Amino acid sequence: MTQVDPAPDLDLLARGGVTLHVEGPRATITLSRPESLNAQTPVTWAALQSIGESLPADVRVVVVRGEGRAFSAGLDKRAFTAREVDGLPGISALATMPAEQADTTIASFQAGFAWLRDPARVTVAAVQGHAIGGGFQLALACDIRIVADDVKFCMAETALGIVPDLGGTYPLVHAVGYARAVDICLTGRRVGAEEAVSSGLALRSVPVGELDAAVDELATALVSAAPKAASATLALLAGVADGLDPAAALAAERAAQVIRLRSLAAGEG
Repeated sequence: MTQVDPAPDLDLLARGGVTLHVEGPRATITLSRPESLNAQTPVTWAALQSIGESLPADVRVVVVRGEGRAFSAGLDKRAFTAREVDGLPGISALATMPAEQADTTIASFQAGFAWLRDPARVTVAAVQGHAIGGGFQLALACDIRIVADDVKFCMAETALGIVPDLGGTYPLVHAVGYARAVDICLTGRRVGAEEAVSSGLALRSVPVGELDAAVDELATALVSAAPKAASATLALLAGVADGLDPAAALAAERAAQVIRLRSLAAGEG
């Protein structure tokens, strides 16, 4: 019996200001509220989670981008004052919830970004203009960041009296190191393209007008590898990034290679 991939909730995507385009092994997610610099709401995160749960299994590369002149200006300002934003809790509501309920609610928000780090596929953030707060954390959730030369990363949360809570702290420290992550988070300063590349935060910087072409070229190259070998290699690299010691990494390589060789010998690819 053929398994049918679930479809994303299109109404949820529209309410969250997100669009999805799937073409063969590539999916493109676009934050599509350019009039608000692609500000995010809790519905945006629910929409992203819906996409993660419904992408076809043969999608191997996911590109995340923003429509217009910014990637994302972060959290919609309404979330700071309203108890609900489009039917989901805002920050003021979280403050009055029992701790366990607040924890569960924030975990549901984090789920919108967390799937982007699944080694089943490669995720690429195409970042132009401002990537502030939640926008920065969304870019950090992706495996690779290609940036335009006008990019401005900023972790603005501490200046607002809150902390980054959409999964951004872990990949930020891994990308730039502890000391630089402290500097970026506590000062709230803007990180431009040159520093982003030199610090390891971004893979490459290109002129604004060349961003889409550069991401297209990378996406095409990434899907050229054999699918199962690519997925297994991603899992190995993710394991090392997550702290495997050298001996454990060697053991993981051996185990993955045995599985690959047996699969090839059986004609399974």
